[in-house]
Amino acid sequence: MTTEIPLDNPRRHTTTLAASPRGAAICRRLARRQLTLWGLNSTHTEPFYSALLIVAELAANAITHGRVPGRGFELHLALTTTARRGTTLRIAISDPKGDKLPVLPTVHTPNAQSGRGLTLIDALSDRWGTIPRHPNAKTVWAELDLTGAP
Repeated sequence: MTTEIPLDNPRRHTTTLAASPRGAAICRRLARRQLTLWGLNSTHTEPFYSALLIVAELAANAITHGRVPGRGFELHLALTTTARRGTTLRIAISDPKGDKLPVLPTVHTPNAQSGRGLTLIDALSDRWGTIPRHPNAKTVWAELDLTGAP
């Protein structure tokens, strides 16, 4: 795997939250606030709203499928600029349950109550994936390429 060297100092934000509906709500608010502080709400409106939907879905998945009693989840946001991709927003949610990595569903049942979140993330992001974390945890990430530097 080749890693790119950022052209600027990446802007980063990381927060640990409770694995609860309240923690997911706080996660959404913190993400909105951080992305607004970085100016994405005015300079990159469409990616700003896509990012908020991605954060909401990943946080919901973390408290639903990645919950371990007594352990929280982490929100990671990073805004970097590289020569090859330009400016990229990376959204990542880490949870303590890494025994089952998420997979993009190939078939959707019309009346299913869940199972569309990763399809939404796949449609809204430029790239997404999972990274196993030690010990038995995982990070699900999504990236949005931004045109022009904010």
